Amino acid sequence: MIDQYGPPPTSDEILDALDPEQRRVAKSVDGAVCVLAGAGTGKTRAITHRIAYGVLTGVMQPTQTLAVTFTARAAGEMRGRLRQLGVAGVQARTFHSAALRQLQFFWPRTYGADAPRLVETKVPLVAEAVQHCRLRADRAELRDLTGEIEWAKATQTAPDDYPAQVVAAKRKPPRDAAEVARVYAAYEKIKAGQGRMDFEDVLLLTVGLLDERIEVREQVQAQYRHFTVDEYQDVNPLQQRLLDLWSQNARSLCVVGDASQTIYSFTGATPSFLLGFRHRHRAAEVVELVRDYRSSPQVVHLANRLLTHATGEAAKHRLELISQRDAGPEPDFVEFGDEPGEAEGVARRVRKLLDQGVRAAEIAVLFRTNSQSEGYEQALADLGIPYVLRGAERFFERPEVRQAAVLLRGAARSAGASEDAGGLAAEVGAVLVSGGWTPEPPGGSGQVRERWESLNALVRLAEDFSAARPEATLADFVAELAERAVAQHVPTVEGVTLASLHAAKGLEWDAVFLVGLTEGMMPIHYADTADKVEEERRLLYVGITRAREYLTLSWALARSPGGRAGRGPSRFLDGLRNGGSGVPGRAARGRSADSGAAAGGSSWGGGEAKAARRSKAGPVRCRVCGRGLTEAAERKLARCMECPSDLDEAMFERLREWRLGQARLLGQPAYCVFTDATLTAIAEAQPGSVNQLAAVSGVTRTKINKFGEDVLAIVAGRDPEELADAYDPGADDDPGMPGDLPGQDVGEDGVGDAGVADAGVREGGIRGAGEVPGEA
Repeated sequence: MIDQYGPPPTSDEILDALDPEQRRVAKSVDGAVCVLAGAGTGKTRAITHRIAYGVLTGVMQPTQTLAVTFTARAAGEMRGRLRQLGVAGVQARTFHSAALRQLQFFWPRTYGADAPRLVETKVPLVAEAVQHCRLRADRAELRDLTGEIEWAKATQTAPDDYPAQVVAAKRKPPRDAAEVARVYAAYEKIKAGQGRMDFEDVLLLTVGLLDERIEVREQVQAQYRHFTVDEYQDVNPLQQRLLDLWSQNARSLCVVGDASQTIYSFTGATPSFLLGFRHRHRAAEVVELVRDYRSSPQVVHLANRLLTHATGEAAKHRLELISQRDAGPEPDFVEFGDEPGEAEGVARRVRKLLDQGVRAAEIAVLFRTNSQSEGYEQALADLGIPYVLRGAERFFERPEVRQAAVLLRGAARSAGASEDAGGLAAEVGAVLVSGGWTPEPPGGSGQVRERWESLNALVRLAEDFSAARPEATLADFVAELAERAVAQHVPTVEGVTLASLHAAKGLEWDAVFLVGLTEGMMPIHYADTADKVEEERRLLYVGITRAREYLTLSWALARSPGGRAGRGPSRFLDGLRNGGSGVPGRAARGRSADSGAAAGGSSWGGGEAKAARRSKAGPVRCRVCGRGLTEAAERKLARCMECPSDLDEAMFERLREWRLGQARLLGQPAYCVFTDATLTAIAEAQPGSVNQLAAVSGVTRTKINKFGEDVLAIVAGRDPEELADAYDPGADDDPGMPGDLPGQDVGEDGVGDAGVADAGVREGGIRGAGEVPGEA
């Protein structure tokens, strides 16, 4: 592969590495070109080879070339590929990063003062604005108001114009439009008074500077003559305005996108700029990339069939993908009795894939909202499967990674080129030994294994880096780490990925589980217009096209064990099962997991089907007042939150003390033993036998095997310290058969709404770094 090994390629070798359509893209280095690129068709390869070809043929100068995209991770990947192609000096940045760089350079020279300070989060300022307006808002409402302000600014809507614009856009604001406008105006006033700017201001101020100051605009336009825009379907009006100012006199402009992957309309993104590119640039060349190199024919066939039912403007321009891979297994469609059964069944299937040799890092569980993740976190933790939760601590901010960077910088300063016989990776490993890395992973899980996984990711990155640049020194690798840290371009880590569908955009795995595909969740219940429903369909399309080989789509008929089986599979699955034979997707509604699996051609086997079978004991009712319970926390406690509690406080504290000791012994977070809600339920129920303990929601057979004896002893009055001495953390690691015991349930604590994030690692609970689409 010319973009991984050996000396930099020649211009002819650049073209030889591409298919005919990609070659057309690469050779279009003058003028305007619009690339309609389907999922998995090698768009990043095409545009990076185009830039490399333009530089090698002398048409483009690296310092006059700017490539922009929407996430720091994608920009980092683009820079890495260009370096591997022997092209240095090309700027690859997010819109915000490129704009901020220009703003910080030109603002002091133009206005004689530093640019405003960047606000890291808007919520505190929005809260202050709400108070200023003498209104009230809880945390959820503050987040909604913040999102509404971001949409208004992205669509260049001023506070005074907001009410009318909401009506014109048929948008439903989180509260009265006039109130939102007041909060928006107050937010802007408070922010300006503090000399600060938010992420949208970075673009707005840059647009204003280029608009008002012709000398600045001419300097920028003289600096950059060649532009490439990735993920162009996600451009919002403000970003398009900035791009127009940048590229007004450009020699070349290349935009790449796929209208069928437009899933960020809530940020103001619209595919209209992509679909209307030919009208604005009459001489533009249009190239379609439809050869799918990522997914098997079975996955591609399913994705194509999903879009045959799509409507709207984007659907008119859908691309029919053609898989270039060998045949793989048919996608699985699996129906479960309830959500805990679905999580357990997926976890068991993940275990089978791992046993078959599929790497954990090549498996993903994708859901519509992050609040669905907890059940899958618990199910994977119960089976000892490491996972990556996209949306928590940033990889490069972990203490062990920061310490490793210090060690590597020190070693690079005190040594020249690597003389280690094993090369750069061996040298990095030798340095990181003092930070806790060993050639073999430590046993067990928890913090020790978490630290090792982080350090091992750096060693693996060094291996990849030295393979791409055999002459690289330790100092070069340290520079690479520094650049990746700025871009939050994290290395690959071992662990099953748990992510929202929005967070999965731009990623791919060997095996993908699309879970929770019920009406009301997919499409989401608040998708109340035809356009919103179609965006939900595109979101599912994005999820399907993340899979290379194994794809499973699943849903649960009830929310909790014993609950009413009143839910059905998503309308988007209509006609997709049985290889798209036309069998209605709702034909399996009301069936058992076995019949649902059979209808979809599933090869899961009895274990997963057994995990899906639940007793139909009727709805869970409050043990105090008898009301039917719907909230997860109430079902776990078996009572309404407002009903009086018979909690034994002393018992609860003993259970918490015992749990802390178990977590330390196992090296796991405390919630992996039991959540607070489960401990509360135990302290209220005061079980005296295994059967009574099993009836407590959240207590699975796995938990009983591991902790049942201890819990019953504490309920009976034993001191946690007495049990600690006799505890054997390896006494029974048999995961058992989920589904054999009643009362299993998902924990009550959610993890927030949909978000986007880069990955980190934690055994039994790996958490990763975050990045918001479009933010620098």
